[in-house]
Amino acid sequence: MAKLIFKYSTMNSGKTIDLIRTVHNYEENNCKVIVMKPKVDTKAGTNIQTRIGLERKVDILIDENDSIIELLKGKLEDVKCIFIDESQFLKCGQVDELFIITKALDIPVICYGLRTDFKLDSFEGSKRLLEIAETLEEFKTLCYCGDVARYVGRKVNDKYVIEGNIIVIDGTNDVTYVPLCGKHYLENVTKIDLNKVKEDLK
Repeated sequence: MAKLIFKYSTMNSGKTIDLIRTVHNYEENNCKVIVMKPKVDTKAGTNIQTRIGLERKVDILIDENDSIIELLKGKLEDVKCIFIDESQFLKCGQVDELFIITKALDIPVICYGLRTDFKLDSFEGSKRLLEIAETLEEFKTLCYCGDVARYVGRKVNDKYVIEGNIIVIDGTNDVTYVPLCGKHYLENVTKIDLNKVKEDLK
């Protein structure tokens, strides 16, 4: 039976590269796929785009009030896999629909997305995927210190911030995102003095 799969990480880990590579592998073997993403991700318009310039057109955009089952009605004949980019922006019910599709039609669904936002809170879609996806895969990327980065800091005008709207697309409104390890998230974003905490604990 097909599975719902969630591949997650922080920024700059190669999620979209993996998506495009995997889609290419399917299509190179004459296997039909569908690529979707939430409409709120406006970064590349109707495409998905990697940071190194690779692009692939999205077949279907998902609005926040859309039923994915309705969007896919009549479009799944001979489809071998469904791919979702930026799946953290999905609604809980939309993730549930993807799970239902895997079981009703035996078509695997592979979702790519962030686990947490810049405040270390779960996105709605990611939370639900972590709860019900049958396969979880973490992509690794590095903090500037060389340790594994599992968190993301938001910079506005090159300064870390801890407040603001949850969804602000990278590269808009002078916003950039930086992958960080836990230590450097605490030090740079929340401004916690870890040396002081260490002394207080002695």
